[in-house]
Amino acid sequence: MIAGAFGYYNYKFSQFKFFNFKDNIFYQKRDIFVPKDEKYTVLIYSSNMNDAKKLIKKIKTNKKILAIDLYQQRFVTKDNTIFLTSGMNTILKLIQQFNIYNVPVVFDIKKFNKVQYKQDSKIMGI
Repeated sequence: MIAGAFGYYNYKFSQFKFFNFKDNIFYQKRDIFVPKDEKYTVLIYSSNMNDAKKLIKKIKTNKKILAIDLYQQRFVTKDNTIFLTSGMNTILKLIQQFNIYNVPVVFDIKKFNKVQYKQDSKIMGI
């Protein structure tokens, strides 16, 4: 019974991934992005393939959207959307950490501790 509980706990704990914004730097225009909200909706897309405005309209959320562009165009943050870019190594870590195989995708994250966020929903394609 203890082994079963341990196995279930490990499964549930590893089902969703963590991401640390202290070790992985993202940029909002020229400034370093520091997360302040408890929850965000993350959109990972490529502005070379998709129009960000059309994708954002499809997302139904009341949280701020972190729009991470793989093509690394720096757009001005508007309304409820924060456009982010980063170096290729950081973007590759993000893609690997969350096992992303196709873009665009969207998922929620919530604060786990000061700079670490935990995935709070399944990763879904748009």
